[in-house]
Amino acid sequence: MLKSLLLTASLLACAAASATDDKTIYYPVPKAPFSEATQVGNILYLSGQVGSVPGQNHLAEGGFAAEAKQTMDNIGVTLKNHGLSYDDLFKCTIMLADMKNWPDFNKIYVPYFNPERLPARSAIGAFGLAMGAAVEIECWANVNH
Repeated sequence: MLKSLLLTASLLACAAASATDDKTIYYPVPKAPFSEATQVGNILYLSGQVGSVPGQNHLAEGGFAAEAKQTMDNIGVTLKNHGLSYDDLFKCTIMLADMKNWPDFNKIYVPYFNPERLPARSAIGAFGLAMGAAVEIECWANVNH
């Protein structure tokens, strides 16, 4: 996991360093030590989202499906805040606390997208997600406006 985080940080640093006319914009998340998203050039990097209820400090109640749906809805809010939609996502990394939830997750995830154009995706079995979450999703979006 640490290697994955270091690789991601390195890629972000390289992207920022290699950009000639890029403008990095930070959007603060209340009480969180990170931005909800950072734009570098034409890419918006969304921080990992969990199924936390907006304005509250707890995960959605109702089990895995409710939490996964809230996670996807939270991503939608971040995208909308930046004038984007799910159609602008081109890469998502899914972290599941229990890979047995993979089929259920797919049933929740796929309807958010045009089935003819799903983002590239990776999945990782992860132990110890933020807030004790069952799922966390990190995405990259194309800002082509």
